[in-house]
Amino acid sequence: MILSTTSTVPNKEVFEILGIARGSTVRARNIGRDVFAGLKNIVGGEIEEYTKLQAHSREQAMQRMTQDAKNLGADAVINIRLTTSMVMQGASEILAYGTAVKLK
Repeated sequence: MILSTTSTVPNKEVFEILGIARGSTVRARNIGRDVFAGLKNIVGGEIEEYTKLQAHSREQAMQRMTQDAKNLGADAVINIRLTTSMVMQGASEILAYGTAVKLK
């Protein structure tokens, strides 16, 4: 499966647009990370636990989008975008989406 943030794939032609492929995950913080984050907030610096949580969440959303594209019969997903929204206090959704296509 070819994944691209651009609208084209070099040396390939989009033969058919199959629709929007999407994948998402909703994650909540946990009390252990929140305590450590509170301490980091006092002294400053990167909150690595949250960075890792967000990275894992993005990867899971991308994997789910890729599976959705496979279910549509796609060879590639182009124009991939990622977005984040707060669902409730302490929980956010990461959504990966793009155009599922067949390539020549």
